[in-house]
Amino acid sequence: MSIYSETADYIAKKIGTIPDTAIILGSGLGRLADEITDKVVIPYTEIPHFIRSTAPGHKGNLIFGKIEGKYVLAMQGRFHFYEGYSMEQVTYPIRVFAKLGIKKMFVTNAAGGINTEYIPGDLMLIKDHICLMPNPLIGKNLEEFGPRFPDMTMPYDKELRLSAHRIADELKIKLYDGVYLGLTGPTYETVSEIKFFRMIGADAVGMSTVPEVIVARHCGIRVFGMSVITNKATSEDSTTENDGNEVLIEADKAASKMMNIVKKLLKQN
Repeated sequence: MSIYSETADYIAKKIGTIPDTAIILGSGLGRLADEITDKVVIPYTEIPHFIRSTAPGHKGNLIFGKIEGKYVLAMQGRFHFYEGYSMEQVTYPIRVFAKLGIKKMFVTNAAGGINTEYIPGDLMLIKDHICLMPNPLIGKNLEEFGPRFPDMTMPYDKELRLSAHRIADELKIKLYDGVYLGLTGPTYETVSEIKFFRMIGADAVGMSTVPEVIVARHCGIRVFGMSVITNKATSEDSTTENDGNEVLIEADKAASKMMNIVKKLLKQN
């Protein structure tokens, strides 16, 4: 038995019912887990082969339960490359999801705005990404999960994105479409880097999500992604520096808007 199967079997015995959807809750967004009812909470420290989440705002629990009558499995906190973990460790839960039979994965994150139209508190639907991290599929291909060269033409599910836009219109919530750029971190970006990222087509930047999405698509899992814009892009005219605490505060403010969309999206899909 592989370590992925061992972890999946442990989780399956704890939760009983296998949900169709997994949700990864990013920085400052962990309180969305409060919306889950009939919950079973499993600390990462109790799950075989799981690592610890050390980033601020990431509680480190796997939560099973219902949102809008639909069973979900939610990660209250994720793992990051900048924490010193390998890409295999960072994306380990995604392969466990595949072993469990998860069909859809919702990923959320806090991101810095690069698009000059974005302000803190805005929501951005991720339509594509740019990966400036090590690719998590480097190394021997795990044939049990997917092919050697998975296609990444449409990593974010078009049907789910269209549905999210319809819901946002109904709720009168502004929802941008944008490109997320993934960096290793843990430093915030320089002014020159932001200029470069804008030139190559990025709308928002962060330190997560992309490795998880690549592995999910390798496993054949449909992906929906959304970012909370927590700070404006740094420019030469900026008078303030980026602050990690401010990121968490802005993410917390926007969490209710994101959750309203996610809840309806789960109910309708």
